[in-house]
Amino acid sequence: MVTVGFHASHEQISPGQLLQDVQHAERAGFDAAMCSDHIEPWSARQGHSGFAWSWLGAALATTGLRFGVVTAPGQRYHPAIIAHASATLAGMFPGRFWFAPGSGENMNEHITGDAWPAKDIRQRRLEECVDVIRRLHRGEEVTHRGLVTVEQARIWDVPDSPPPLIAPAISVDTARRAAAWADGLVTVNQPADKLRDMLAAYRDNGGQGKAVLQVHLSWASRQEQAAAIAVDQWRTNTFAPPVPWDLPTAGHFDGVGEHVGEEQVRTSVNVSASLEQHVDWLAGYAELGFDELYLHFVGQEQAPFIDAFAADVLPHLRTSGGAPEPQLAAAAAEPSSEARA
Repeated sequence: MVTVGFHASHEQISPGQLLQDVQHAERAGFDAAMCSDHIEPWSARQGHSGFAWSWLGAALATTGLRFGVVTAPGQRYHPAIIAHASATLAGMFPGRFWFAPGSGENMNEHITGDAWPAKDIRQRRLEECVDVIRRLHRGEEVTHRGLVTVEQARIWDVPDSPPPLIAPAISVDTARRAAAWADGLVTVNQPADKLRDMLAAYRDNGGQGKAVLQVHLSWASRQEQAAAIAVDQWRTNTFAPPVPWDLPTAGHFDGVGEHVGEEQVRTSVNVSASLEQHVDWLAGYAELGFDELYLHFVGQEQAPFIDAFAADVLPHLRTSGGAPEPQLAAAAAEPSSEARA
């Protein structure tokens, strides 16, 4: 049976309200939660960006949910800091925490003042970081000199079970490469053929663990309202790489997204006032082979979405024996992603 989780969008909602939202999601019946780790929102209209690691401690302590976070060691964060933070959460909340280390986005990493590396360098840097983190989680003293430098680092409170490292990817090549180191794969909703190819590339190259999908969606009682929410909040997230990797600020994203309309937004967001349509889309993703679906309602007021989906979507997903493939199969664009492939 597919796990259905709640995506907590720090870029769109203040930390205190988001904590209330995830508590609401648990009471309503969502199985788990995940979030992103940004210092900059995708748009000034979103207008938030709380510190994910502080928030995760509060969220884990005040719910019984399992949580994941997509983050980026290597520039804004030294890998030893990510290893330390993740080890502490895993030690306090055994079996309830995972994280997805990605190669990063300039919008979050440029604050260090260091040059923004090319994608191939960022990928190699990520893999060095993963090796450092895993060694620190085993209790080793680590010295490493490469694209990142670590000198005599050790974590003294090592969790009995290290947190899983789930690979974030939005391309087939990244999914294939991640199979060598990851404990699972996470991506975002894309055309069905693309998702199928990504899963095959990961599994065929020895990739183990769960397959996770973050699903961007917009719902409201009226179709026009659902579309308006998606365009207002998510039109800056419709561009294929390298645009989402390389732009530095929310202002730049607002500039390139100024003339994006509903049709383009629908390539990245499942937009419908019909809860039955959302059931079909989500069941189709599960049928492709995803074990966990994290629902990201792209609006800023989460309560109506949580209540409606808990009542009329989650029960169908938990009893469904299969469904047609998601209708986004015909979408032409590759959506940008917090997965930082």
